[in-house]
Amino acid sequence: MTVTQVTDERTRKAFLDTARKIYENDANFICPLDDDIEAVFDTQKNPFFGFGKAVRWILTDSNNNLIGRVAAFINEKKAYNYEQPTGGMGFFECIDDEKAAFLLFNTAKAWLQQQGMKAMDGPINFGENDMFWGLLIDGFVPQSYGMNYNPPYYKKFFDTYGFKTQYEQITNHIDAHKPFPERFTKIANWVAQKPGYRFEHLRSSEIESFASDFMEVYNDAWKEFENFVPIKRDTILETFRKMKMIMDENLIWFAYVDDEPAAFVVVLPDANQMIKGFNGKLTLINKLRFLYNKWKGVNRMRAIVMGTKTKYQKHGLESAMFVKLKEYVLPLKQYDEMELSWVGDFNDKMLALHEAMGGVFGKKHATMRCIF
Repeated sequence: MTVTQVTDERTRKAFLDTARKIYENDANFICPLDDDIEAVFDTQKNPFFGFGKAVRWILTDSNNNLIGRVAAFINEKKAYNYEQPTGGMGFFECIDDEKAAFLLFNTAKAWLQQQGMKAMDGPINFGENDMFWGLLIDGFVPQSYGMNYNPPYYKKFFDTYGFKTQYEQITNHIDAHKPFPERFTKIANWVAQKPGYRFEHLRSSEIESFASDFMEVYNDAWKEFENFVPIKRDTILETFRKMKMIMDENLIWFAYVDDEPAAFVVVLPDANQMIKGFNGKLTLINKLRFLYNKWKGVNRMRAIVMGTKTKYQKHGLESAMFVKLKEYVLPLKQYDEMELSWVGDFNDKMLALHEAMGGVFGKKHATMRCIF
């Protein structure tokens, strides 16, 4: 077996093709767009290169067949926040062969050790944790956009190599045709009528203002979590720019208390249903197919992120925003399911909110760590 670092057009193509090879007979796999993967490793497109570095490799057998790939990266803002300096590995794909898998793990480990790291988290993204994050360990069904999919046998590789689960990421689902539980709706309606409370959906014409509100809420809501790093406005604007192609303004809601940004929920139609069958490629024909699929509509939406400022976290703002959302969605008779983006098993408040909304278990990913 031969490990080759990705350095040119040929090896970049091979890195992308590896996933297509591994999953060519797996009907549940929806290939991520090549452009999305490449953007992670583009120093001009990924702002994380401003405070980090990344490298990737492909693995071939003696007949030059692609049999695996992996990437390693260091986020300087987070690497030294742990008991030991910790880097990341991700975009791991491999045939069902332990020697091949361990060779890829060792390659990532060796590079990280050269950079002074003493542990690696994986499989994670060199970017925000809403994309390409975690090892799928339960719920082996077609994933929504940005969610990692992998064969069940990957878990065995990670466990045997010495990775330990840091936390599990729970994704719950809601039947879009059912009203919310009575108690949830009662609280939401009461909150929505309180003096000084205001709820607005996103307006693209004012996206810069909403980006600032998002940043203010997000950085306050998550500041107490371990190793939190504040998000920048440029990162949010870039994310909103990417979402613009598929977003429905009426699915993204903000809450204000006396005109102060207090909470938000971002829900998107599931783009994976729009790109299924593209095999990761946005050719001219596939762009036209995408526009048609978007016009035709999809039946799944995904709440990709939500947040509430600390001082408003028990005010019921989330309930009111979701009821506003439901008031728009129900008459459409388009969506069958809303996927509630993954919540760490440590986030009791959000898990309780999912339960109060009537959420049922959908899938589970794990973020793991290997200490060298």
